[in-house]
Amino acid sequence: MTKHFIDINCDVGEGVGNEEKLFPLISSCNIACGGHAGSKESILFCLELAKKFNVKVGAHPSYPDRENFGRFSMNLSEDELILSIKQQMHLFVSLCSQIDIELHHIKPHGALYNDIAKDERLATTFLTALNEYKKSVMLYVPFGSIIQRLALENGFKILVEAFADRNYNTDLSLVSRKESNALITDGKEVLIHLLRMYKENEVKTVKGENIPIIANTYCIHGDTITALQILVYLSNELPHHNLLIKS
Repeated sequence: MTKHFIDINCDVGEGVGNEEKLFPLISSCNIACGGHAGSKESILFCLELAKKFNVKVGAHPSYPDRENFGRFSMNLSEDELILSIKQQMHLFVSLCSQIDIELHHIKPHGALYNDIAKDERLATTFLTALNEYKKSVMLYVPFGSIIQRLALENGFKILVEAFADRNYNTDLSLVSRKESNALITDGKEVLIHLLRMYKENEVKTVKGENIPIIANTYCIHGDTITALQILVYLSNELPHHNLLIKS
């Protein structure tokens, strides 16, 4: 039977220190580039791992808020946000060039990711900051979001992302991390969640509703406490469903 490939991405370079164990198990990565976390040294470390394990490289820019790990919205002017995103990206791209690895995609982090999914003005500002990359780099965006629509309208190439280790609300927003059921930490439950999205094009919400969703890439957060156990489980179990993680 023909095997199909599924793209599993992981947020990394955020100070957890588990990257050497995660990279052999994933197919694309989103590397913190100084906004919420990350430094020149951590970026280079992750880029070298990506090169070693043939993992697609993504930049993971955020609000410039290391104190709160980029998980709270910030009231920045358009110019301030554009400057911050450009600074994060220029650092990241310069380091990619330094070790001769291609930038495959950009995925915003945390509150910025959630805000541009629903705020048209903010999404437009974010795309303005990334304009120089739109011809060559993919943008990871959530399904049915404002940023998905605007990115396509403005000539960006996108891949739609879903979250294998997070629960969803009815409106396809992620359950707040303040809630006890925000994360899915058991590998078996993650597999069920993932397969429903991949094979059925729907997600079961915390209210038990099945809501349509279509995605090209699926995230496991590197700072989820059981991230390694989840990825090992998926690597072992997905082939039984004719799925292989690209690597």
